[in-house]
Amino acid sequence: MCGIVGFVDQKSKKEKLQIVKEMADKIIHRGPDGEGYYADELVALGHRRLSIIDIQGGSQPMYNKKKNMAIVFNGEIYNYEELKQELIKLGYTFQTKSDTEVILLGYEAWKDELFKRLRGMFAFVIYDKKNGEIVGARDHFGMKPFYYYQAENEFMFASEIKSMLVHPEFQKEINTDALKMYLIFQYSVKEETFFKNVYKLKPGHYFHYKNGKLKISSYFEITFERKKWASFAKEKKRLKDAINNSIYYHQTTSDVEVGSYLSGGIDSSYVVAVAKPKQTFSIGFPVKGFNETEYARRLSEIEDIKNERKIIDADDFFEVLPKIEWHADEPYANLTTVPLFYLSELASQKVKVVLSGEGSDEMFAGYNENVNPFPLNLYVKIPLCIRKQIRNFCKPLPNFKGKNTLLRYGLPMEERYIGRGTYMESEEANLILSEHLRNEEKISDILKPYYDKVKGKSELYKKLYIDFHFWFPQDILLKADKMSMAHSIELRTPFVDKYVFEIARELPTRFLVKGHTTKRIFRTLSKNVLPKECAKRKKCGFPVPFSKWIQEEKYYQKVKDMFEKPFVKEFLNQEYILNLLDNHYQKKENNGRKIFNIYCFLIWYQVYFIE
Repeated sequence: MCGIVGFVDQKSKKEKLQIVKEMADKIIHRGPDGEGYYADELVALGHRRLSIIDIQGGSQPMYNKKKNMAIVFNGEIYNYEELKQELIKLGYTFQTKSDTEVILLGYEAWKDELFKRLRGMFAFVIYDKKNGEIVGARDHFGMKPFYYYQAENEFMFASEIKSMLVHPEFQKEINTDALKMYLIFQYSVKEETFFKNVYKLKPGHYFHYKNGKLKISSYFEITFERKKWASFAKEKKRLKDAINNSIYYHQTTSDVEVGSYLSGGIDSSYVVAVAKPKQTFSIGFPVKGFNETEYARRLSEIEDIKNERKIIDADDFFEVLPKIEWHADEPYANLTTVPLFYLSELASQKVKVVLSGEGSDEMFAGYNENVNPFPLNLYVKIPLCIRKQIRNFCKPLPNFKGKNTLLRYGLPMEERYIGRGTYMESEEANLILSEHLRNEEKISDILKPYYDKVKGKSELYKKLYIDFHFWFPQDILLKADKMSMAHSIELRTPFVDKYVFEIARELPTRFLVKGHTTKRIFRTLSKNVLPKECAKRKKCGFPVPFSKWIQEEKYYQKVKDMFEKPFVKEFLNQEYILNLLDNHYQKKENNGRKIFNIYCFLIWYQVYFIE
């Protein structure tokens, strides 16, 4: 696991080396074990290394034998030994034992066809000196971040945006067009980031850059081909074999010890039960209903594994938010970043690599939103035009039980389902924004192109498709990367594997959801691996009591102080957001999630544009 940076411009080699080193120093947390740089009349490459594989010989940038190709790489390739044997048969010889060299020589042999062959998490750039071209790629699901900046006569790339800010030609300017959708989704949802002219390379995509021209292409598409007829027993065995194989590769592809995160949930518990690492790590809060460390302790005792636990309180939570927003690069308001940040800090004191359970819910339909109560299943059968009328009738009425459901399901699916958590609609986002930033953009403007690709499919199919393109890469996997790398630790996710996905994408929906049971097939296969109590536990995640805390005077005042700062008026309707906060504090409304979205944006802006 590492950090990569680089750029293309007409500066001298000496200037390039100085600049690229300053860029890499900004992300030293991604690779404190080593550094390396390359520059010529066209390109500068920089690398910060966290040594995991081939500790002695894996330094970067890495070159081919002719020294006319160079690579900087962030990630891990779990099938690199198999690819290496293929390349040896083709006549290639290797100078190192690293997976990095396999990518470099693999590209020399297979060109763009290489990308789909790779199994793992990756973001890399290869400089082909003889052609004056750079080529970059990002992994299938978006486990590793890749940002690029394009302006006149400048092209930059990096693992984290903050490293590009030090480049003398970088024009730092906030992209306010991203703010409205952020308030709705809780993360930056557009291809252009909160920094103008900085973009995310999409998962499963690669690019060629030559003579000032950038061409982006796709090598992998998320699709589902649900089998109509399949044997539950046979599919369960296939899936179990694939998951266990992935856990094996994720654990053994390392020259350092691998630990594991452990909540009380089924996903991380399954990984721990199969991998049986020497150490597990857990986090919790000292609030009833928000502490799963007891479940983690019990499972660790059953498996005879050492479990390190930490309890964090409200002071810990609020104190670390500026650091989290700095590491996230863009405004980010997933409450679970805080426990994951502290969990990574805890683990980094013992190991360099950890396994985690992310991805199971996306692969196997594990979220509670995938199961509608029976009355709701009946209600959605009512024509949308009638549900819209009911929505319009209920909207001005005082709050009553079920009102939010009637309002939400009076919208077409591309307006009401955005992934996990819908905390406000476009209309309310406009009320929160300053008047000059309000616009007519709707959720459907973002999601409709994706919903159009799954027309005629089941509601569950559509939900999973949206999750895989939005919530999963831009929230869950971003959080996993940024919060772990903040502490120089590599987080590996065995469920996020292309071979596991190949099976998951074909499973009939009845194997995923039945009645009120989510990820049915995975729960079933877990019964022979986990204690009964654990295999049946409902999805919980990292519960965080933020909404409770801001009903206490101390933390209410902390948020209020931020909301009242002078710069807030530039972006937000100060009167409206203070009213949201007061109503929540007085327990008139539950506005906790809206408040957190707003609060995180303001912290981020203060960190990047004021301090």
